[in-house]
Amino acid sequence: MAWGSAALLLLLPAVLMQFTAEIRWDAADFLAFGTMLLVAGLAGEAVARWVRSPKHRLMLGGAIVLAFLLVWVEAAVGIFH
Repeated sequence: MAWGSAALLLLLPAVLMQFTAEIRWDAADFLAFGTMLLVAGLAGEAVARWVRSPKHRLMLGGAIVLAFLLVWVEAAVGIFH
């Protein structure tokens, strides 16, 4: 289920590019976003398999999501320069 969601999320910009000129991704953008999704997904899988405490799973999952979003925002607009 989660990997299917990641694939749909990766396809979303390709679909949206058909309807608006505001979104223009090239192959490098898709590769970078796909790599980010892969790393976040594998980290989530590792947490789900190896961490037993629900509280720790939630905290680590939140940290993974936060790290993903920070990298995405930095790549999109460069707020940390």
